[in-house]
Amino acid sequence: MSEARSGASAPTVLRMILGRRLQDMRLGAGASLEDAAKALRVKTLTIRRLEKAEVALRPLYVEKLLETFGADRQEIDEFVALAEQANEPGWWHSYRDAVPSWFTAYVSLETGAKTLRTYEPQYVTGLLQTPDYARAVLLGGLPNGSEEELARRVELRLRRQSLLEREDAPTLWVVMEEAVLYRMVGSPDVMREQIERLLDMSELAHVSLDIVPFAAGAHVGACAPFTYFRFAEPELPDIVYSELLSASVYLDQRADVVAHLEAHSRMALLTSSEDSRALLNRMRKEYS
Repeated sequence: MSEARSGASAPTVLRMILGRRLQDMRLGAGASLEDAAKALRVKTLTIRRLEKAEVALRPLYVEKLLETFGADRQEIDEFVALAEQANEPGWWHSYRDAVPSWFTAYVSLETGAKTLRTYEPQYVTGLLQTPDYARAVLLGGLPNGSEEELARRVELRLRRQSLLEREDAPTLWVVMEEAVLYRMVGSPDVMREQIERLLDMSELAHVSLDIVPFAAGAHVGACAPFTYFRFAEPELPDIVYSELLSASVYLDQRADVVAHLEAHSRMALLTSSEDSRALLNRMRKEYS
């Protein structure tokens, strides 16, 4: 998965799990990629893409593969039912007109994650943005967009935030630069409201917020924003998403993931929750 994705179909978390299980069953049966491809009369690339959740799991393909791997009827029926479920569009599918295809993968991972860690050098992370702040940020990146398109993107961003209100809400740990609080987004009123929201959200047991002060100087994480995902399902690896101006990348190679995880932890050590709240309170007064 360690590659840029600009137009790939978005894998749901369930599809990723099933792809991993398919691979495990193939290996357990002692079958090669070529053996699986021969059973379906397809290229080995198709099998690779099925196992990496880059394409939909066709029930007929799944059934034939499991028969080839020696699965029993009950196991096949249960797997096919899950494959059909995995192919159903997520709630974000209705917003496909408002977001690029590569970002739907992010929303899927975000929705299914148990733990989220983010680093933000420029803006407040989307999960903590107020409606007015979100609108101002999106307008800055979409200066020629229609009012309808802008409204749809804001709506999607706010819809994503509902995951923090679930009973099984993920743990969210945000590290962001002090510069984010000085970047005027919208107006002083918008900034004050946004800072008040950060103060409120940082009081939640499952949300942590650390702000790296200017005084920290140069540090290991001074780079592009990124998000780290960890899942409850043992089949899924930890994944890191990073976004550049014209591309995005999803990383699941251990070395890449560990590097980002260590950078996040080191940045958090440059400040404290108490200092971060004190800074937020000072900035709230600045915008009053």
